[in-house]
Amino acid sequence: MKTSLYQRLALTLCATFMVMASLLVAWSNSLVQQSKYQAEQKLHVNLAEHLAHDNPLLQDGVYDKAALENLFHTLMLLGPAFEFYFLDTQGNILTYSADPAKIKRKSVSLTPLKKLIDKPQQVPVFGDDPRDINDKKIFSASPVYQGELLQGYLYIIIGGEIYDSIFSQVQSDKDLQKYGAFVVAGLFLFLLVLLAVFRFFTRPVRELATQMQALKAVKFDQTKVQLKQWGSESSQNIDSNEVHFLGATFNDMVVQINQQFSLLTENDRIRRELLAHLSHDLRTPLATMQGYIEILAIKGDNLSSIEKQDYLATVQRNVSQLKRLIDQIFELAHLENGQVTVNLETFPIGELLHDILAKFNLKAAEKNIALTLQPQPCQFIVYSDIAKLERIMTNLLENAIRHTDNGGDIVMTVTQLSTQVKVSVTDNGSGISKEDIAYIFDARYRASNAIEDSTQHAGLGLAISQKLSQVINSELMVKSELGNGSSFSLSIPMLP
Repeated sequence: MKTSLYQRLALTLCATFMVMASLLVAWSNSLVQQSKYQAEQKLHVNLAEHLAHDNPLLQDGVYDKAALENLFHTLMLLGPAFEFYFLDTQGNILTYSADPAKIKRKSVSLTPLKKLIDKPQQVPVFGDDPRDINDKKIFSASPVYQGELLQGYLYIIIGGEIYDSIFSQVQSDKDLQKYGAFVVAGLFLFLLVLLAVFRFFTRPVRELATQMQALKAVKFDQTKVQLKQWGSESSQNIDSNEVHFLGATFNDMVVQINQQFSLLTENDRIRRELLAHLSHDLRTPLATMQGYIEILAIKGDNLSSIEKQDYLATVQRNVSQLKRLIDQIFELAHLENGQVTVNLETFPIGELLHDILAKFNLKAAEKNIALTLQPQPCQFIVYSDIAKLERIMTNLLENAIRHTDNGGDIVMTVTQLSTQVKVSVTDNGSGISKEDIAYIFDARYRASNAIEDSTQHAGLGLAISQKLSQVINSELMVKSELGNGSSFSLSIPMLP
């Protein structure tokens, strides 16, 4: 059977508590017993000495007379907690106050007696119990002299058999049992309080585990599970509450994973659409080329030279279009995979922009579009990759010409910022709608107002331009309004 974390911790706590309580009770009883022995022996340490000095029979060295036995018996009646023994110099028991049938020893060791006589302050000292072969008792002892001759020892057991019997009866008293039961109940209540407190502190861990299990059941789909809010912002700190910090971090991780999963799903959808569009764009020139080549192959002898030249020119245009599309696909793939190198250098931005405008003068003249650079004497020195910057500006200018009507204007503006030069390409063409402007940098996205001309376009120019701007640590920005033209801008670092 599987047990939860709280159950395992609770069992461990109970076992530890019982062991510690048992050890504590045993140690407490031992300490109380030791203190009792020490107090009683210290209280009666001189009892044997006083009896030996004050009793005439012992002073006379009489130890085997019935009178001495009667004396011990009388003393035992006066003090039932004591047992009296007279020992010879070897420790043999000569006279005693007990029932002969209960005496189990014929002699006792004199070593503890001498230790107590020599150092009475070092109590408790335990001596042999004549009534038990293995038991030890606290005692009082004194040497007995006749003149200067040692006759033996007076050996008094403190807490004899009668005392033990009465003490056992007291221990079995109902009031004492009630007191013991009260102590046990108090300890048990204390254990329950500890378990309740322990459960309170482990409840967040159990809730977090339940939440994890629920998320796992729905394959970590955040939309199907209500995530628990783990405290306030201040409590989401590892120093204030580790469990709340762990729960909040888990929630953030789930949100991040779901966002990344959604992004991957969207990217996969875009890639599939891109593949479908590119397949169509590749198929179109190939089908056209195939058709004209088949005509040339089948009817080549029946065609005039003019027709042949026209067919071959059409095939050549489609080959150029196909090559351009494939080049753009490879270029975008290299940019997305980071397989591109950057060659930064300093150069005058004005010269590059004049060269780019010169490339498009003829194409702009065909549509009677005016291309201008402001300011004309552009002397700014920038630090960038000249090839990639030329590629970006060429794409922007080409798009501007395509979307500008006959007789329109395209202005390339250079503005100096604090540490950058801002280059803008502004036209008064068709513009871009608000719905389309957020997607124009996506590969293969065609705006609703896309312009079609004699040359088909792969729709990758702006996507490539944005990737290139990121490579050279810049950002391609756009401002546009449908019917009022567009303005694309790029900020380029100046000479460092």
